[in-house]
Amino acid sequence: MRTLGDQANPERVAPTRVLFLPAAYTGPEDFVRAGFARAVRSRRLQMDLVFADMTLQHLTDRTILRRIRHELVLPARALGCESIWICGISLGGYIAMAYAERYPGEIDGLCLLAPYLGNHMVTSEIARARGVAAWQPGELAQDDDERRIWRFIKTHTTQSVAIHLGYGGEDRFADGHRMMAEVLSPQDVQVIPGGHDWLIWSRLWDHFLDRRFLPTTADSHVAANT
Repeated sequence: MRTLGDQANPERVAPTRVLFLPAAYTGPEDFVRAGFARAVRSRRLQMDLVFADMTLQHLTDRTILRRIRHELVLPARALGCESIWICGISLGGYIAMAYAERYPGEIDGLCLLAPYLGNHMVTSEIARARGVAAWQPGELAQDDDERRIWRFIKTHTTQSVAIHLGYGGEDRFADGHRMMAEVLSPQDVQVIPGGHDWLIWSRLWDHFLDRRFLPTTADSHVAANT
């Protein structure tokens, strides 16, 4: 799997590593052009970044999850990374959730920016059940990936894996995002005006970094007075 890397310090492994999975028909360079690495470096975060490429062959032959595991996740653990996040955009977000569902406990968090959440038939089924909390998936086939992802959304706990959801209010997948947001904590959801494009995703990435990895104003005030 082709990757681009951006290390906080070339001489040592950062405690946190983020693995990026792109939207369809985009690649590692698009993350760099959109300022994802620049946003991390401007905040002086000790975080190593790995931008991965996903080819159509990876998706059609169903090897993508195994390749992410053996080429990205397990090597990061072997290097001593304390915290591993996957940041997935659109189809990359779908793959990130599929990974967390298939390999529970192997990553620490998911940053999902405008994730693809399955076809209209599945999302309509959940909507007719009056939301994911009331939806009962029943027994699922091993290859029923879309319903398995929604079952993961329904049953996940913050102890098993942290989830941050960000999306534009006018995104073409926003109806599904709103259903997903209903079972997440409000502090783990960020909605901004906009659609399904890199400008919105880069702004959501900024919000994620500020919320998750920078001290809050209250924390800074406490630290200044102790």
